[in-house]
Amino acid sequence: MKYSESLKSNEDFKKVYRTGKSFATRLLVMYVKENSLGKNRIGISVSKKVGNSVVRHRVRRLVKEAYRLSEDRFHIGYDCIFVARTNAKDCTYLEIERAICRLSEMHGLLKRE
Repeated sequence: MKYSESLKSNEDFKKVYRTGKSFATRLLVMYVKENSLGKNRIGISVSKKVGNSVVRHRVRRLVKEAYRLSEDRFHIGYDCIFVARTNAKDCTYLEIERAICRLSEMHGLLKRE
């Protein structure tokens, strides 16, 4: 079941950056802001400092897939932005997945099982 869609507009990104809470790990920074839409929206930002377009796209795909596979564990109704740090270019899917889970716990987004 799909609970999320992409954050697309620059205004939405700015709103989350300005008024959302953020936590960081060595690989990712995660900004979170509540929305009242009944679904999660995610945005992924990978700057040119991380690498060339092939590297940036790989990191983006890893983050997107790690989120997609664990999105049923998330509470609904949040805008989340994942910002990749330069360390993310050399890491595996498992490391990205762990970083996303740790950040989600910090934000209190994971459902209690």
